Amino acid sequence: MISSFSEPIYCPNLSCPDPRNTFGRQHCAACETDLIYRYVWVVGQAAEEVPTGKVIADRYFVIAPQIWLDSRPALPPSVPEQLPDTIMPYLHLYPQRLHTPEVYGYCALGEAPEAAEVLLLENVPINNFGSLYPSILQAWSGTTATRQVYWLWQMLQLWTPLSEQGVASSLLVPENLRVEGWRVRLLELHRGNFVPTLRDLGDVWSGLVESAQPEVQSKLGEICQFMRRSSMNFDAIALELNDLLLEQAAKLPLHLEVVGMTDTGPQRSQNEDSCYPVAADFQFSKTSGGDKLIPYLTMVCDGVGGHEGGEVASQLAVQSLKALIQNLLAEIAEQEELMTPTMVIKQLEEIVRVVNNVISAQNNEQGKELRQRMGTTLVMALQLPQKVKISEDLPSNNSHELYLVNVGDSRAYWIGRNYCHRLTVDDDVASREVQLGHCLYWETQLRADAGALTQALGTRDADFLRPTIQRFIIEEEGLLLLCSDGLSDNDWVEQSWENYGPEVLEGKMSLEAAVQSWIRLANEKNGYDNTSVVATHCRMSPERLVLFDPAVASATASAPVSASVSLPPSLAASLQKSGRIPESQLSESSKQLLYPETSPAPEPVQKRRSKLPLPLLAVLGLILAGGGLGLWVQSLQSPQPDPAQVPPPETPAPIPSETPSPGAESPSPSPESTPAEIPPPDSESLSPAPESTPAEIPPPEEAETPLPSAE
Repeated sequence: MISSFSEPIYCPNLSCPDPRNTFGRQHCAACETDLIYRYVWVVGQAAEEVPTGKVIADRYFVIAPQIWLDSRPALPPSVPEQLPDTIMPYLHLYPQRLHTPEVYGYCALGEAPEAAEVLLLENVPINNFGSLYPSILQAWSGTTATRQVYWLWQMLQLWTPLSEQGVASSLLVPENLRVEGWRVRLLELHRGNFVPTLRDLGDVWSGLVESAQPEVQSKLGEICQFMRRSSMNFDAIALELNDLLLEQAAKLPLHLEVVGMTDTGPQRSQNEDSCYPVAADFQFSKTSGGDKLIPYLTMVCDGVGGHEGGEVASQLAVQSLKALIQNLLAEIAEQEELMTPTMVIKQLEEIVRVVNNVISAQNNEQGKELRQRMGTTLVMALQLPQKVKISEDLPSNNSHELYLVNVGDSRAYWIGRNYCHRLTVDDDVASREVQLGHCLYWETQLRADAGALTQALGTRDADFLRPTIQRFIIEEEGLLLLCSDGLSDNDWVEQSWENYGPEVLEGKMSLEAAVQSWIRLANEKNGYDNTSVVATHCRMSPERLVLFDPAVASATASAPVSASVSLPPSLAASLQKSGRIPESQLSESSKQLLYPETSPAPEPVQKRRSKLPLPLLAVLGLILAGGGLGLWVQSLQSPQPDPAQVPPPETPAPIPSETPSPGAESPSPSPESTPAEIPPPDSESLSPAPESTPAEIPPPEEAETPLPSAE
């Protein structure tokens, strides 16, 4: 399709001596820069009438009705000085960008003053050849039962955020619902002429159920009937759909292979990144048999605050999270009932807050203030091995649930054979400004502080922390890639995934070789930073995933390492003794932070240091004990079903009023709760931007304590 055009595609390199290129080229003939083929979706009836092949505004080529190609992607599109209210839902829904489009700009359809101006959307479900991905109607009958339920589950998770923005009608138009593999994507947002209800959504689903796979058709039909009852609420429907999804996913095989590496990089003397698992963790697990988290848990942490603390914060976060997640898995393994997504998300939130306060307490103990305070980003993936009872005749299997937690700008990607999906949204100024409706995303990239972090673990009290937690289902073969910004900066994952991901999935490259290649690429292209990469190959093969023994997990969870989370100096000392943190890799200042008891100091300082960890130990001990007790109590309560609102007796649902709604993401922070930003690397100070709002100003007690710079 592209090769049929005679008009040029322009090189995005503004200093290129000859930017005009022939359509179809992948690299600029003059400077070898990669050419960008950016397709946009044009909203409005006026755009439908523009003929194919026409050139609009000397830059947009009409590929198909409402599909245009921007031939000059290096030039900013037209944007009104005052953003209209009609596009605010697109901006506020930026945290849902995995499913929703983004505003690119506007374009007039002619030079006359009365010419219609149309809205251009990017991040739309259009493939590399300028064609729309299939609608859910087109793809429905040809996909698996698990994926059919998963698509509906994603739609249900979008219902609440879209309803809050008045655009839930977007889910009622089948042609507006596009699917790219496992992912449901919206072509545009519709306000509609009425306020839709779950009954309306149930009506749409009924049309799909008629051609659903036989093993789920009956159950989906029941769920649609429940949605039509005025007494049936969202929570009960979500629970029923979730149970069906887990039941179908548990029938699939799943084998996990994980490789993790971290590298200092060519320009740094210290590595402030930490990740799990790495080679030392595999060796430790092989020799001692004590590490039962592999391959379920993976994480990457990027230290904030320079070598005087960033490396300590990232190491402390990794080791603390390992111990707390081990406790969580032990609790889950002992329960007979499945833990709902909402409850898992709440447990993970509490775990992240505990770790945040451990690092924050270390800052307080060491007298770290202002920009000296250490912190760390976090991206963590937990493949939750809940056991689902498929039927009375079949044994329980793995639930295939994947939970992602992120704080800061370390990222997670899902790489399939034909696509690369970024699963996380950065906690930075650029994302915040879009979500608050101040400007478009590409406009934020013009700001000097666009990459400044708005939150990190440990820099402030947990009351200010808003971790994003999402739940996915692994129902296809792919790579789950976690990385620090040493690799993700400048979109190098998006530019390189085709070289490594499909090779691994087709068995032509080992997972270890792919991770090594990404590390080398990061050092070549983004060599100014440390780089950490952890990749998990999720293989849908007959090889059964062996679950850990609950008895062993419980014994391991009660080992001293769990208690050491509450007392950072003791944790660090034990880790150093076991060889898990080589002392030679730490700077002298970091050794002072991790091992203060080994350094001579005046007696008053030692006393001051000895006071804080004791109450901290007690508080964290109570938190951990309370979390375990809460899970135990929850398993005993087993709420009875409400006859008026739940399905047949053989699959009782919890009482809706007592059941929180499971969400694909944790609620986005309100403007009033937006934490102050962490300045970008090498920045000396962060001046307030003209767009700044009171949301950027810390509370009075924090106003004099700006966060440290991100290295």
